[in-house]
Amino acid sequence: MKIAITSTGTDIKSLLEKKFGRAEFFIIADTESNEYKVIDNKAAMEAGGAGIQAGQTIINESAIALITGNVGPNALRVLTSGDVAIYRGQSVSIEENITLYKKGELQQINTAGEAHFGMK
Repeated sequence: MKIAITSTGTDIKSLLEKKFGRAEFFIIADTESNEYKVIDNKAAMEAGGAGIQAGQTIINESAIALITGNVGPNALRVLTSGDVAIYRGQSVSIEENITLYKKGELQQINTAGEAHFGMK
């Protein structure tokens, strides 16, 4: 199964990025094959609507879960409408967050964090 993780870099040793819509990269990890790919978040530099566009990117990748720090209300709406479960990641590497996810040790996010309007 595929999970998406917001990342500060381009490999699984990179740290989790806490901001979903403005994350520079998404790592799409297959938890069964242990393979992963990196996607540039094209919405990160948009003036507005980054969370919505980023959410659609995750859905288009067929991820069933997202590990991140925070999601705004629009991103939460898009992701949940696409049946993507959202989990609060830890301030550790992508690899460690995947392990925590597999162990069921990440808290599920069911409510949106603070909304951000455009780039600040």
